[in-house]
Amino acid sequence: MSLLDDLARWRHSGAISASQHDAIASIVRKERFSVFTELTALLYLGVVSLVAGVGWTARSYFAELGDLTILAAIAIACVVAFGYCFLRGSPYSNEQRKATGFGFDYVLYFGCLMLGAELGYVEFRFHLLQDNWDHYLLVSSIAYFALAYRFDNEIVLSLALSTLAGWFGFRLVRWPWIPGSLRAYALAYAATVALVGASLSRARIKAHFLQTYLHVAVNVSLAALASGVMTRPLSIAYLGGLVVIAATSIAAGLKFGRFAFVIYGVVYAYVGISDVLMDGVRSGTAMLAYFTLSAAAVVIGLVMLARRFGRTA
Repeated sequence: MSLLDDLARWRHSGAISASQHDAIASIVRKERFSVFTELTALLYLGVVSLVAGVGWTARSYFAELGDLTILAAIAIACVVAFGYCFLRGSPYSNEQRKATGFGFDYVLYFGCLMLGAELGYVEFRFHLLQDNWDHYLLVSSIAYFALAYRFDNEIVLSLALSTLAGWFGFRLVRWPWIPGSLRAYALAYAATVALVGASLSRARIKAHFLQTYLHVAVNVSLAALASGVMTRPLSIAYLGGLVVIAATSIAAGLKFGRFAFVIYGVVYAYVGISDVLMDGVRSGTAMLAYFTLSAAAVVIGLVMLARRFGRTA
């Protein structure tokens, strides 16, 4: 019996889904298969590496090159990148659009990173805003949001959200009622992101962006609550919040077929609950046994859920 026969039998028995069968069968037959995701990741990594190299060169050799030369070169790169995008890009639409071209999104991302490099170099050399330098983050974030919506790019939207998180944190950490911790900032930021994403989606303005907003909001809120569980005076309060958000994430992921949110809820809840259960346990053997058995149970449970998702996809 050949491997293809085994695959057909596994498909009929429900062990693998139709899509999984087709993907594995194409490999067995030595057919061509897509590496689009891998190439996309490598290209974005290449863009980031290129801009990082530009930043390192500017920082290391500004005395030899001169401020005007560096600023002009980065500005020209931004103008060329954004000019290309506005000339070649499709007209704005509130609906999701098809990709303009293979290199379009990378040129846009390059332009956004170069804009950040330009603003960073201005502050590095001239200190125009001094203690309020974090306003550069706000300006960059607004520009990234505008470009993400104009060109329907979720990668640039993620860049905008992460930049906004930086500004949000620097603003809040200066307030006297946050005692050296960013958990309150993280929870406030996550709530803001979720609310903005839901409001725009309800208004049918790039409704497909909602998932990006929720990925960020759920991860930030769960990470903040899970870290809060480890602060013993407030661990129970944080644990309650963690369980509620994690359960909501799992339920929504199951309902809407978004397995990533199931993973978020399970993993963060496991970390928080395990920390509470293991508090006070000093036996290395007991801890090893607990984490070995519980982690195995979590992984097996997630695999079984993933298989159910595959069969119903």
